[in-house]
Formats: sequence, C-alpha cells, structure tokens
Amino acid sequence: MKRIFLTLAVLANVSMLAAFILGLRVGDPMTLGGLDPEVNSRIGTHLLIGLAALTSVTLVHALLFTYFMGTGRWLEETSQAYSLPKDYFQQNQKLKYGILPGIMLTFLMVMATGCLGAVADPATAVSLTDSTGISDSSLHFGMAIATWLVNLTVNFTQYIRIARNSMIVEAVLAEVRRIRIERGLPVD
Repeated sequence: MKRIFLTLAVLANVSMLAAFILGLRVGDPMTLGGLDPEVNSRIGTHLLIGLAALTSVTLVHALLFTYFMGTGRWLEETSQAYSLPKDYFQQNQKLKYGILPGIMLTFLMVMATGCLGAVADPATAVSLTDSTGISDSSLHFGMAIATWLVNLTVNFTQYIRIARNSMIVEAVLAEVRRIRIERGLPVD
C-alpha cells in the first residue's frame, strides 16, 4: 500500500501544483472587457485542472481510509480466529482514526479554495473584499498555497501511519504463521 499511496499522493499533489501554476498564468480576466479568448481559455484550463486536483486529492484520502477499514476488519477477524491479543486491532483503530482530522481538514480546505476561486471571478456578483480588506484573488491565492502545504503535511503523516499499519499486519501474519506451524497446519 505504501507504493500505491505514494504514487497517488504524488500525482494528486502534482495536479494541485499544476492548478496553482495555471492560476498564476491566467492574467487579467477583465482584458477586453472579459472577452479575451486567450485569458478565458486559461481560466477554463485552470478551473478544469483545479477540479481534477480536488477529485484526485479526495480520491487519495478516500482510498487510504478504505485501506484502514479493510485492514482493520482483517485484523479484527484474524485476531478472533487465532485468539490473538486485541492490541493489534486497537493499534490499527488508533491509526485509522488518527488520520481522519487531516482528511477532513484537507477536504474542507480544498473546497474552500474552490469557493474562493469562484468568488475571485470578476463575473461573480459576490465579493469578500469589503468584509476582509483583502482582494478576492489574494484570498484564493493564499488559500491555494495553504491548502497545498497542508495536503503535503497530511500526506506525509499518512505515509508514516501506513508504514506503522504495515508493521502491525506483518506482526499478525508472523503470529498466525507461528500458530499454524505449532498446530501442524499448512502455512502457504
């Protein structure tokens, strides 16, 4: 799972970086009264890549949580079947529920980045400039940077938790192997 997660997390972060770079290259959306085809094309590309980034980040976090649910179920059933201590399952649960705050924070930040991007569109009647004193595009820009940094940090901690969970699974497999050998059962 470590390699799969690492590959998908890198791709998700690259898509976030691509959306960020494309957003920086948009230019003035009010060029030619908002009718400049080049600027509008860059905005459309930025929007689509941003949506792809949102989707890929969400997918990575959902896949990771599904992995922890699956290994947790396996650890629980295997521990019951072989009368193993509940420590293995409890450690898995602690790891699983420890990743939830990061997943939720990242997801909310990705959504907020998209919402602030919509507010930054000059064609939108909504503006937060009067209430915040910061331009809408600066809010979107700042939130995009913060979101990417938080996602990188959360992905790093998730990778560490995957490694710890893998050690738990390996310990259970070793214990099951030992028990099966003691009982004269096949171990393949």
